[in-house]
Amino acid sequence: MRYIPADHLVDYLDQDLGCSEWLMIDQARVDQFANATEDHQFIHVDAERAAATPFGGTIAHGFLTLALIPRLIEGLMLAPEGTHMTVNYGLEGVRFIQPVRVGARVRLHLTLLQATQKRPGQWLLRARATLEIEGQAQPGFVAEPLLLCFL
Repeated sequence: MRYIPADHLVDYLDQDLGCSEWLMIDQARVDQFANATEDHQFIHVDAERAAATPFGGTIAHGFLTLALIPRLIEGLMLAPEGTHMTVNYGLEGVRFIQPVRVGARVRLHLTLLQATQKRPGQWLLRARATLEIEGQAQPGFVAEPLLLCFL
């Protein structure tokens, strides 16, 4: 998180906040997510069966890729100075554009869309998060995460 004066947040609306570092999506991560969520659909965990699908191999769960937002947003997102806690407030919208194949590298591209003071000491931030897949023209997803900052 990068902290700036609250009255400067408006200066960053619709501005590109940059991209995260690349992150490898390996089978171990996908298997751990499958175990945690009890979603063992073969396209995620069975390389042999998944190879016979249009995906040509195993793919990450869509919700796994979304769950990476907090990890990937670190260092990109802005917050008002004095913020002592930021919580996930939900998603305004999500579209899974293309599957993320196991073995691919991904990164998050972030744009700040809205910054609203909900009440004294609370700011609601809305961003556009695009999960880029290395070497692919289309992203894995486009989502609008909401973050609630407590000052």
